[in-house]
Amino acid sequence: MRHLLPSLLLAIILCTCGPAPETDATGPSDATARRPNIIFIMSDDHAQRAISAYTDELIQTPNLDRIAAGGMLFRNSFVTNSICAPSRAAILTGKYSHINGKIDNLSPFDPNQWTFPEALHEAGYRTSLFGKHHLQEIPHGLDEYRALIGQGDYYNPTFIHNGDTLAPTIGYTTTLITDYALEELRRNADSDQPFVMLYWHKAPHRNWMPDTSDLPGLLDQRYPEPASLRDDYAGRPAAANADMRIADMFVSHDLKVTEEYEPNDPGTGGATFWEDGPRRMAENFYRELERLTPEQRAAYKPFLDRVGREWQSVKGTDRELGWRYQRYMQDYLASVKSVDENVGRVLDYLEESGLDENTIVIYTSDQGFYLGEHGWYDKRFMYEESHRTPLLISYPPMIEGGSTADALVLNIDLAPTLLQLAGVPVPDDLQGRSLLPIFRGETPEDWREHIYYRYYQEMNSFHRVARHEGVRGERYKLIHFTEPGFEGYELYDLQEDPGEMENRIDDPSLTAVKERLQTELREKRQELKVTD
Repeated sequence: MRHLLPSLLLAIILCTCGPAPETDATGPSDATARRPNIIFIMSDDHAQRAISAYTDELIQTPNLDRIAAGGMLFRNSFVTNSICAPSRAAILTGKYSHINGKIDNLSPFDPNQWTFPEALHEAGYRTSLFGKHHLQEIPHGLDEYRALIGQGDYYNPTFIHNGDTLAPTIGYTTTLITDYALEELRRNADSDQPFVMLYWHKAPHRNWMPDTSDLPGLLDQRYPEPASLRDDYAGRPAAANADMRIADMFVSHDLKVTEEYEPNDPGTGGATFWEDGPRRMAENFYRELERLTPEQRAAYKPFLDRVGREWQSVKGTDRELGWRYQRYMQDYLASVKSVDENVGRVLDYLEESGLDENTIVIYTSDQGFYLGEHGWYDKRFMYEESHRTPLLISYPPMIEGGSTADALVLNIDLAPTLLQLAGVPVPDDLQGRSLLPIFRGETPEDWREHIYYRYYQEMNSFHRVARHEGVRGERYKLIHFTEPGFEGYELYDLQEDPGEMENRIDDPSLTAVKERLQTELREKRQELKVTD
């Protein structure tokens, strides 16, 4: 549907909205009277390696691949703080955690602060959100939303609809979120008002409950083990101390072994800081099962029975870790499969309605995730698998299909990018940069050569990850652990050691590299106004 910008508003925008500082590029509203629609798709904990446009070693994701085929795949997309709520806050505000205030999952988020959806709303866009937002309060400026409470549930979830808490809605959450998104798209198809829709999935967040339609045959799937599955963490004390090993997953909550087959869950599951944490996490799993309808429970029973029997046959043997890994991957990738299929429903509608011609489609995740690398699940660390995030963007009027970008980009770059595409002024205090020149394959000469990262959550919390910060360039990465008892640096040569298995901080041949990166870290802290 063509969205014609009223001439008065167009005149105001053309007079007040210059290009972002780093480029002469103008958004499409400068060349035509059409403002683009925006569909911002985000999943939760989706690793790059679980999208076949990046690599097909684990799964085929034909619908996510459609976005890449019709647009641009970013090979070097990263987050500023690899944990759910802070990453979402960074995306919404275009600012690092220490500026927007959301440094960890428990710290408050000020919903009155500037966000890009509210800015677009004020500029005349219809704004909506469907799915997981994970901030204590819904950000301002949304015309329509159906948001999960907290993490939400995989089955029969409770939504907050425009401020009202609804009764549980029967169905699979990934599908329900998509149903609501499609309702919104159908409403918008007949309107001349441009729209921005945040279509944000819970999946594939832990504890990875597959759709009942994907259960048949799931336990027969097998996946290649990563080379570092049995990592000994030599030279990396903070990694050795973390509680996020697949070997220590809950067999109930994570691997779906019921108490009939394992009455005493041996896992720690990242919850050792919490009084009686393992028992509480196991109870979360049984609460999930209790939410199921009789039909859903009947579909799950043969699956759960087979999982329990398999567990009893491998428990305590040298086959246990391999079985745990396969069990984890089966559920995780089934959750990804459902996301891919539902994204396909949205892409199909865009094509059928003609909305695809003037709609920006973004697919990303709030962060990456470990799929057995270093023996882990979860995220948090600055190591590649959780620091990286997928980023696929299509926009036919500007981005050539099948293109790729190697520039270092951050999740905070999305806010200024979308504002510039919509012809809306970009606030001077945003810390991200517009991606418009990169869309055309024109990386600016002053584009960042290093990116800054910081993880704030204290060690006495989920997964016992030491606080740290660092900088990453094209080849080298420096991590500075600041947690008492784990203070120190790690240095990695990503060209020679992409799996980050060898900490070379004491390698005399890299002394100059170390000193250069330490200087870069100090300069980044000053540039970004990091004061603690």
